[in-house]
Amino acid sequence: MTSLLPAVALLVTLALQPPPEARDSYESYIRSAPEFRPVRQDQELSLGRWNSWVYMPWRYRWSIGTGDEGGRFCRDFGIRGGFTDHGDGPLDWLERWGLRFYNDHTAGKGDLYLNPPSRNVLQSIQRDGRAVRQGADGPRPIDDALRARLRERIRESVARVGKSPMRLAYALDDEISWGTFIVPLPWRLNEDDADYQQWLDAYYEVEAPRAAFVTPDDTRKQLDRPLGRMDFSPLLDRLSYNDSVWANLIGEMVEFSNSLDPTTPCGFVGGQAPNAWGGYDYAKLARKVQFIEAYDIGSAFEVVRSLSPSKSLPMVTTHFHDDKRGVANDVWQAWYYFAHGSRGMIGWVDGWFDGVTPRPWLDGFRATLKEISDVQGPKLAGAKRLHDGVAIYYSHPSIQVSWCLDAEPHGATWVNRNNDHRLGTSHNVRKAWEYLLADSGLQYDFLAYDRVIREGVPDEYRTLILPACYALSDAEARRIAEFCERGGLVVADFACGLFDQHGKGRTRGALDDLFGVRHDGDLSKADFFSGKLWVETDQDAGFSYDRYSKLFATNSCRLEDGFAVAETRLGETHHVRKVGRGAAVYLNLSPQRYLQYRQEGTATDAHRRKFVSEILPEGGPPRVVVTSQGKRPRDCETVVWSKEGRTFVFILQNAPVTSTSQGGGGVDGLRLEPIDVQVDLRAPARDVIDERSGARLGDVSSFRLKFPGVEPALISFVPVEASSPKQK
Repeated sequence: MTSLLPAVALLVTLALQPPPEARDSYESYIRSAPEFRPVRQDQELSLGRWNSWVYMPWRYRWSIGTGDEGGRFCRDFGIRGGFTDHGDGPLDWLERWGLRFYNDHTAGKGDLYLNPPSRNVLQSIQRDGRAVRQGADGPRPIDDALRARLRERIRESVARVGKSPMRLAYALDDEISWGTFIVPLPWRLNEDDADYQQWLDAYYEVEAPRAAFVTPDDTRKQLDRPLGRMDFSPLLDRLSYNDSVWANLIGEMVEFSNSLDPTTPCGFVGGQAPNAWGGYDYAKLARKVQFIEAYDIGSAFEVVRSLSPSKSLPMVTTHFHDDKRGVANDVWQAWYYFAHGSRGMIGWVDGWFDGVTPRPWLDGFRATLKEISDVQGPKLAGAKRLHDGVAIYYSHPSIQVSWCLDAEPHGATWVNRNNDHRLGTSHNVRKAWEYLLADSGLQYDFLAYDRVIREGVPDEYRTLILPACYALSDAEARRIAEFCERGGLVVADFACGLFDQHGKGRTRGALDDLFGVRHDGDLSKADFFSGKLWVETDQDAGFSYDRYSKLFATNSCRLEDGFAVAETRLGETHHVRKVGRGAAVYLNLSPQRYLQYRQEGTATDAHRRKFVSEILPEGGPPRVVVTSQGKRPRDCETVVWSKEGRTFVFILQNAPVTSTSQGGGGVDGLRLEPIDVQVDLRAPARDVIDERSGARLGDVSSFRLKFPGVEPALISFVPVEASSPKQK
């Protein structure tokens, strides 16, 4: 019987693929390109090292030392991890005190992370489309010599620490980039133009263009043209190529590390926001790592969590203590990221000790570290994150197009643009959708463009949200329409599919027929938002905003119920069309101002209904409903996991996080007071347990508990359907 399995698997694979006549060149590229082939990612590799949650201090100012005093401090304060660097570190100390560690800079420093040249030199390079990748110490092209250096450093690092039973993961380097962070650098990664042309030939398959080497000066001069005459592809194709070269390089080094130590995950730390620059197309990159520290900027953490093929990728976050924010900020961060799937934190040790004496704030943090590390962490190891059938589409070509449109008001000073995660249309629209869903009690995943092209929208989802999806291919449009026809709900906010995947303006939107709307190639920026820019905000005027209200005050847009009408020529908003067994909704509204209302504490159910009324119709409540005094508490989120037949529910405060491209930051507007809440489960449950107190609540689907505010409530139960005998 087992001999039939390969044949059956082949037949299933062939059945899932569309017939040859239904494929197009972009689909062929997605199916065959090495940048979309994953490295090994599985629970055996993940759980073999990560069976709990681990706090790992980066000993920057670890004045307590790595002797008995430092070891006792770790033991007493719930710190169960540490780190080594470049393959060096106090292995004897880590092993003696049972401190599991990751090794940083496994591939050294300087090749994957560039020390940038001086500002003047950097800006001259930014305006030179023929410049080759370089750092402050000279050229750093991605070539065979660089690959050889990386492999040798990895070999040396693994040889030093690879036999320690305490090793958790290898980080190739910190804050890696094919540029420097996400600075707009339109350079060549090497001088191999023939390789770029070969990639273009595969990318287009037919009628591929000749390789071009332009800068954003080429795209910004097009922004006064009508839509149908805009063509960003000479720049965006090369950025996509750079992302592919980068992803393949990272995957190659991860697999080389695996060849030396097959049981320890490898990846990198200091992950940036999804971006047009620097190599952060996570549809590619999330497939190439087995471990990552992703900064909480631009939705990076949730995007990586969703897009890793196995959904079992060990992810950690960064922790910086801030005396001004207080220990409540530390406690909240540890719980929040644990609830969202973090397997640990890397702590920057600064301001921890007076000499060798722990500072008082650590006493307020130790109970949290102990509980998550020793009690709750093992319970959630290997758990599966549950969603409510909602997917947010991840379209990296749309992120690229958004950057080109966003940068217009900068003019020639585009070279100075940074902080895209705070400014960018694609970033803020995506974050607004996350908050709209979370504040409505809905769980979601991100769903990447490459998976939809290969498989269609999976049946586990009933709603697909298209956030600022400027750029869609014909292959994606077909797959999305198929999903709608068979009963799915497709919701777009604005400007959907007005460009193709290369950044070429269309004369008709890719999904116009699905939504029943009409876009023409003569559309101009006069037909969007204020009529002055293609986008909602002037991101040059609002560059240093400290409140969202200041960013949104930079452009005067027509508002409907508090939200900007995006396409003024289209006119109507909230266009709903029945399609087959499903429905397509074109909102023609930007959700970005929800970020402002949330920050001000004025966000309401009415605001949310403008965007989620079809996603969450009357009579269809979320899986878990939390209320206080008859209404949902402000910034209250539920996160749901499943493991071995039990469902675990975190009820936590989802306050906005401030972070930077170098990590750090913290939470703004954290409410400290606990409140009593009513919890109603959508379905009956058995053996409900308050996991924080250990109290057994019985077989109930409705109960009250204390929501601590800074810390989460955590309950578990056995769903009745999971505990009932199967019907014959």
